[in-house]
Amino acid sequence: MTNWSVILGIAKTHLLTKMKSTVTATLGVTFGIGAYITLVSFMTGLNGMLDDLVLNQTPHIHMYNEIRPSENQPISLYGDFKDAFNMVHSIKPKQNQKKIHNALPILDYLKKNPNVKGATPQLRAQIFYLSGSIELGGNLVGVDIMEEVRLSNIQDNIVEGTPEALNNNDNGILLGAGLAEKMSLSVGDRVQISTVAGDIFPLKIVGIYQSGIADIDNVQSFANLNTVQRILGEAENYVTDINIKLVDIAQAEPMARRLEKQFNIKAIDINEANAQFETGSNIRNLITYAVSITLLIVAGFGIYNILNMLIYEKMKDIAILKATGFSGRDVQYVFMGQAMIIGLIGGVLGLLVGFVLSRLIDQAPFETEALPTITTYPVNYNPTYYVIGITFALLSTFVAGYLPSNRAKKIDPVEIIRGT
Repeated sequence: MTNWSVILGIAKTHLLTKMKSTVTATLGVTFGIGAYITLVSFMTGLNGMLDDLVLNQTPHIHMYNEIRPSENQPISLYGDFKDAFNMVHSIKPKQNQKKIHNALPILDYLKKNPNVKGATPQLRAQIFYLSGSIELGGNLVGVDIMEEVRLSNIQDNIVEGTPEALNNNDNGILLGAGLAEKMSLSVGDRVQISTVAGDIFPLKIVGIYQSGIADIDNVQSFANLNTVQRILGEAENYVTDINIKLVDIAQAEPMARRLEKQFNIKAIDINEANAQFETGSNIRNLITYAVSITLLIVAGFGIYNILNMLIYEKMKDIAILKATGFSGRDVQYVFMGQAMIIGLIGGVLGLLVGFVLSRLIDQAPFETEALPTITTYPVNYNPTYYVIGITFALLSTFVAGYLPSNRAKKIDPVEIIRGT
């Protein structure tokens, strides 16, 4: 029966007597795991920030009236040509309203769905911003601001002012940061907006909105839904868009197709709206995990080489152990014990090194005008990465110790003694 206390005692003695090799092997594990933790935490944190930057501004499902040509052209309704191949040039879009028909009943229906976290109405209006002699074209989006705060990250993008200030002011506006800079306006100032029809309305700036995407910040601002309805002279049921946030985002695509057929309006799911960005995100994640796995594999080979040399240095000890009655399996356990001790100590130290380096990166200042709400580099402290790190440390040292120790088990002590 194997005496584990003796086995581990011998393994400990071997490690302490060859301190240089032990420290080298342990540091190989430490820096391999530490580099893995640091890289994967930083890269996934960065990818998550980029994903949030785009995806958090995109609803899971976006419903609106799409302008498109009529499916049935006049010529197709003429019976004499029903069996002919008809070619119609310069097809014009059909005349339809931008507003969603029966928007309020649709919103009530959506909010009763258990998979719908929230559904918010929006009214998008094309306007001109007027400030002195400056006239800029852009969009004014009417929203239920407190629902937008609950369902999206819009509050994180308000760099001056508060959502409550807009909610409490019927003539307030969250002005895009690019527009505010171009017109030299700030919170408390007034900006005049002109509709396409030429009507002019003064609005008080209660906040500055900056999404980090210049194409948005240079043209888009937000106001209360009833404010934009009043500016356009429309009724309270006039809504051009409905944004839906789901509990289970995986259901976005089938639900969008179902809503499109049910209400005869265009419904775009988040995957369709961000197909190109999703591809880029997947490639970034693939590169991150490929580099991380490569780091772990390189560390594993280093551990194997060090342990292999360690066993060659211990040939005389192997002969003595076998000569004094230790079986080949006991000898193997001795060297496996050394490998696992190195893996455990090196793995734990690697996790600590990785965590400390991640914290240093997390505290490093990261300032950019495009992302005003982010002040330090993003780091992902997902515990899964730490579990993977210590598991790989133990697994790699087990394999690295098993292969040479299995050879040590078969060594004939007589040949070693004769060779000396």
